[in-house]
Amino acid sequence: MNPDMAPIYDTSVASELLTGTRLARTAIGRGELAVIPTDTVYGVAADAFQPDAVARLLKAKGRGRQSPPPVLIPGIPTLDALAETVPDEVRALVAAFWPGGLTIILPARASLAWDLGETRGTVALRMPSHPIALEILSETGPLAVSSANLTGEPAAMTATEAEAMLGESVAVYLEAGPSGTSYKTGPGTGSTIVDATGLLLPEGKLRIVRNGVISDEAIIEVIGQERTE
Repeated sequence: MNPDMAPIYDTSVASELLTGTRLARTAIGRGELAVIPTDTVYGVAADAFQPDAVARLLKAKGRGRQSPPPVLIPGIPTLDALAETVPDEVRALVAAFWPGGLTIILPARASLAWDLGETRGTVALRMPSHPIALEILSETGPLAVSSANLTGEPAAMTATEAEAMLGESVAVYLEAGPSGTSYKTGPGTGSTIVDATGLLLPEGKLRIVRNGVISDEAIIEVIGQERTE
Protein backbone atom coordinates (compact mmCIF):
# COMPACT_ATOMS: atom_id res chain seq x y z
CA MET A 1 0.00 0.00 0.00
CA ASN A 2 1.37 3.43 -0.94
CA PRO A 3 2.13 5.27 2.34
CA ASP A 4 0.86 8.51 0.79
CA MET A 5 -2.57 7.00 0.09
CA ALA A 6 -5.45 6.56 2.48
CA PRO A 7 -5.84 2.85 3.29
CA ILE A 8 -8.19 0.71 1.19
CA TYR A 9 -9.40 -2.47 2.89
CA ASP A 10 -10.55 -5.43 0.81
CA THR A 11 -13.66 -6.64 2.61
CA SER A 12 -13.60 -9.97 0.73
CA VAL A 13 -10.66 -10.88 2.99
CA ALA A 14 -11.93 -11.70 6.48
CA SER A 15 -9.08 -10.04 8.33
CA GLU A 16 -9.32 -6.86 6.26
CA LEU A 17 -13.10 -6.80 6.68
CA LEU A 18 -12.77 -6.86 10.47
CA THR A 19 -9.95 -4.32 10.54
CA GLY A 20 -11.47 -2.05 7.92
CA THR A 21 -14.93 -1.85 9.43
CA ARG A 22 -13.47 -1.26 12.90
CA LEU A 23 -11.25 1.55 11.63
CA ALA A 24 -14.11 3.03 9.60
CA ARG A 25 -16.30 3.18 12.72
CA THR A 26 -13.45 4.68 14.71
CA ALA A 27 -12.75 7.31 12.05
CA ILE A 28 -16.42 8.27 11.85
CA GLY A 29 -16.55 8.57 15.64
CA ARG A 30 -13.61 10.98 15.51
CA GLY A 31 -15.40 13.17 12.99
CA GLU A 32 -13.43 11.89 10.00
CA LEU A 33 -14.74 10.43 6.73
CA ALA A 34 -15.02 6.85 5.51
CA VAL A 35 -15.95 5.51 2.09
CA ILE A 36 -18.35 2.59 2.32
CA PRO A 37 -20.16 0.41 -0.23
CA THR A 38 -23.90 0.75 -0.63
CA ASP A 39 -26.36 -1.11 -2.84
CA THR A 40 -26.39 1.74 -5.38
CA VAL A 41 -23.00 3.53 -5.49
CA TYR A 42 -20.12 3.99 -3.06
CA GLY A 43 -20.75 6.63 -0.43
CA VAL A 44 -18.58 8.93 1.64
CA ALA A 45 -19.88 8.84 5.20
CA ALA A 46 -19.72 11.17 8.20
CA ASP A 47 -21.41 11.25 11.60
CA ALA A 48 -24.69 13.04 10.93
CA PHE A 49 -24.60 14.58 14.41
CA GLN A 50 -21.13 16.15 14.11
CA PRO A 51 -21.48 19.41 12.14
CA ASP A 52 -17.72 19.64 11.55
CA ALA A 53 -17.74 16.15 10.05
CA VAL A 54 -20.63 17.02 7.72
CA ALA A 55 -18.79 20.18 6.69
CA ARG A 56 -15.70 18.04 5.99
CA LEU A 57 -17.81 15.77 3.78
CA LEU A 58 -19.15 18.67 1.75
CA LYS A 59 -15.66 20.14 1.38
CA ALA A 60 -14.22 16.81 0.22
CA LYS A 61 -16.84 16.64 -2.54
CA GLY A 62 -16.51 20.30 -3.49
CA ARG A 63 -20.05 21.12 -2.40
CA GLY A 64 -21.56 23.94 -0.39
CA ARG A 65 -24.18 23.96 2.34
CA GLN A 66 -26.90 24.37 -0.27
CA SER A 67 -26.43 20.66 -1.14
CA PRO A 68 -27.04 18.84 2.16
CA PRO A 69 -26.24 15.12 2.17
CA PRO A 70 -28.85 12.41 2.66
CA VAL A 71 -28.84 10.41 5.89
CA LEU A 72 -28.52 6.63 5.85
CA ILE A 73 -30.20 4.80 8.72
CA PRO A 74 -29.81 1.27 10.10
CA GLY A 75 -33.49 0.32 10.30
CA ILE A 76 -37.06 1.38 9.74
CA PRO A 77 -37.64 2.35 13.43
CA THR A 78 -35.08 5.15 12.98
CA LEU A 79 -37.41 6.75 10.45
CA ASP A 80 -39.78 7.82 13.22
CA ALA A 81 -36.89 9.01 15.38
CA LEU A 82 -35.65 11.44 12.72
CA ALA A 83 -38.80 12.46 10.83
CA GLU A 84 -41.40 14.71 12.44
CA THR A 85 -44.32 13.14 10.57
CA VAL A 86 -44.47 10.00 8.44
CA PRO A 87 -47.51 9.79 6.12
CA ASP A 88 -49.16 6.42 5.50
CA GLU A 89 -48.02 6.55 1.86
CA VAL A 90 -44.41 6.77 3.02
CA ARG A 91 -44.86 3.78 5.29
CA ALA A 92 -46.15 1.86 2.28
CA LEU A 93 -43.12 2.89 0.22
CA VAL A 94 -40.75 1.92 3.03
CA ALA A 95 -42.42 -1.48 3.33
CA ALA A 96 -41.99 -2.01 -0.41
CA PHE A 97 -38.49 -0.65 -1.03
CA TRP A 98 -36.47 -0.58 2.20
CA PRO A 99 -33.81 -1.67 2.61
CA GLY A 100 -33.00 -0.50 -0.88
CA GLY A 101 -32.61 2.31 -3.35
CA LEU A 102 -35.29 4.81 -2.34
CA THR A 103 -34.45 8.09 -0.57
CA ILE A 104 -37.40 9.88 1.03
CA ILE A 105 -37.47 13.59 1.97
CA LEU A 106 -39.54 14.34 5.08
CA PRO A 107 -39.78 17.08 7.70
CA ALA A 108 -36.97 16.59 10.22
CA ARG A 109 -37.67 16.54 13.93
CA ALA A 110 -37.04 20.06 15.23
CA SER A 111 -35.39 18.67 18.35
CA LEU A 112 -32.51 17.04 16.45
CA ALA A 113 -29.07 18.44 17.31
CA TRP A 114 -27.47 18.38 13.88
CA ASP A 115 -26.53 20.66 10.99
CA LEU A 116 -26.61 19.04 7.57
CA GLY A 117 -26.63 22.32 5.64
CA GLU A 118 -29.48 24.30 4.10
CA THR A 119 -32.18 21.65 4.52
CA ARG A 120 -35.15 24.02 5.06
CA GLY A 121 -36.23 21.82 7.93
CA THR A 122 -36.23 18.56 5.97
CA VAL A 123 -34.10 15.42 5.91
CA ALA A 124 -33.54 12.88 3.12
CA LEU A 125 -33.56 9.37 4.59
CA ARG A 126 -32.66 5.95 3.22
CA MET A 127 -32.04 2.48 4.60
CA PRO A 128 -29.50 0.82 2.28
CA SER A 129 -29.45 -2.91 1.63
CA HIS A 130 -25.68 -3.48 1.47
CA PRO A 131 -24.64 -5.70 4.42
CA ILE A 132 -21.43 -3.78 5.15
CA ALA A 133 -23.23 -0.44 5.18
CA LEU A 134 -25.88 -1.87 7.49
CA GLU A 135 -23.25 -3.37 9.80
CA ILE A 136 -21.51 -0.02 10.16
CA LEU A 137 -24.80 1.85 10.62
CA SER A 138 -25.82 -0.58 13.36
CA GLU A 139 -22.74 0.55 15.31
CA THR A 140 -22.59 4.25 14.42
CA GLY A 141 -26.23 5.21 14.08
CA PRO A 142 -27.39 7.59 11.33
CA LEU A 143 -24.70 8.71 8.90
CA ALA A 144 -24.61 11.61 6.47
CA VAL A 145 -23.67 9.85 3.23
CA SER A 146 -23.21 11.30 -0.23
CA SER A 147 -21.89 9.62 -3.37
CA ALA A 148 -18.13 9.14 -3.10
CA ASN A 149 -17.03 11.35 -5.95
CA LEU A 150 -16.13 14.94 -6.65
CA THR A 151 -19.16 17.02 -7.57
CA GLY A 152 -19.72 16.81 -11.33
CA GLU A 153 -17.75 13.58 -11.74
CA PRO A 154 -19.26 10.12 -12.29
CA ALA A 155 -20.31 8.19 -9.21
CA ALA A 156 -17.67 5.83 -7.86
CA MET A 157 -18.53 2.17 -8.34
CA THR A 158 -15.56 0.89 -6.33
CA ALA A 159 -13.52 2.21 -3.41
CA THR A 160 -10.52 2.48 -5.71
CA GLU A 161 -12.43 4.84 -8.00
CA ALA A 162 -13.49 6.87 -4.96
CA GLU A 163 -9.93 7.08 -3.66
CA ALA A 164 -8.73 8.41 -7.02
CA MET A 165 -11.10 11.37 -6.59
CA LEU A 166 -11.22 11.97 -2.84
CA GLY A 167 -7.71 10.92 -1.81
CA GLU A 168 -6.57 11.74 1.71
CA SER A 169 -9.69 13.75 2.53
CA VAL A 170 -11.08 10.33 3.53
CA ALA A 171 -9.51 8.37 6.40
CA VAL A 172 -10.59 4.83 5.46
CA TYR A 173 -11.87 3.16 2.28
CA LEU A 174 -13.77 -0.14 2.28
CA GLU A 175 -13.61 -2.07 -1.00
CA ALA A 176 -16.41 -4.58 -1.65
CA GLY A 177 -16.38 -4.83 -5.44
CA PRO A 178 -18.67 -3.01 -7.88
CA SER A 179 -21.84 -1.49 -6.44
CA GLY A 180 -25.24 -1.39 -8.08
CA THR A 181 -25.13 -4.89 -9.51
CA SER A 182 -28.44 -5.91 -7.91
CA TYR A 183 -30.40 -3.34 -9.94
CA LYS A 184 -31.36 -3.45 -13.62
CA THR A 185 -30.70 0.24 -14.20
CA GLY A 186 -26.98 -0.25 -14.79
CA PRO A 187 -23.85 0.87 -12.95
CA GLY A 188 -23.61 4.38 -11.59
CA THR A 189 -27.33 4.86 -11.00
CA GLY A 190 -28.06 6.31 -7.58
CA SER A 191 -31.12 5.96 -5.42
CA THR A 192 -34.45 7.37 -6.51
CA ILE A 193 -35.24 10.48 -4.45
CA VAL A 194 -38.82 11.45 -3.63
CA ASP A 195 -40.08 14.48 -1.74
CA ALA A 196 -42.91 13.35 0.54
CA THR A 197 -43.46 16.67 2.32
CA GLY A 198 -46.31 17.49 -0.06
CA LEU A 199 -48.28 14.51 1.22
CA LEU A 200 -48.77 16.40 4.49
CA LEU A 201 -50.84 19.07 2.71
CA PRO A 202 -54.53 18.76 1.79
CA GLU A 203 -54.67 17.20 -1.68
CA GLY A 204 -50.87 17.20 -1.67
CA LYS A 205 -48.77 14.80 -3.71
CA LEU A 206 -45.43 13.02 -3.62
CA ARG A 207 -42.87 14.51 -6.01
CA ILE A 208 -40.16 12.42 -7.68
CA VAL A 209 -37.04 14.57 -7.40
CA ARG A 210 -34.47 12.29 -9.01
CA ASN A 211 -34.92 9.19 -11.11
CA GLY A 212 -32.82 6.27 -9.94
CA VAL A 213 -32.81 2.54 -9.36
CA ILE A 214 -36.49 2.46 -8.28
CA SER A 215 -38.73 3.25 -11.24
CA ASP A 216 -41.52 5.82 -11.26
CA GLU A 217 -43.91 3.04 -12.21
CA ALA A 218 -42.97 1.01 -9.15
CA ILE A 219 -43.61 4.00 -6.87
CA ILE A 220 -46.96 4.76 -8.52
CA GLU A 221 -47.96 1.12 -8.17
CA VAL A 222 -47.55 1.41 -4.38
CA ILE A 223 -49.21 4.75 -3.66
CA GLY A 224 -51.33 5.43 -6.74
CA GLN A 225 -51.15 7.91 -9.60
CA GLU A 226 -53.44 10.37 -7.80
CA ARG A 227 -50.87 10.82 -5.01
CA THR A 228 -47.88 11.27 -7.31
CA GLU A 229 -46.80 14.16 -9.51
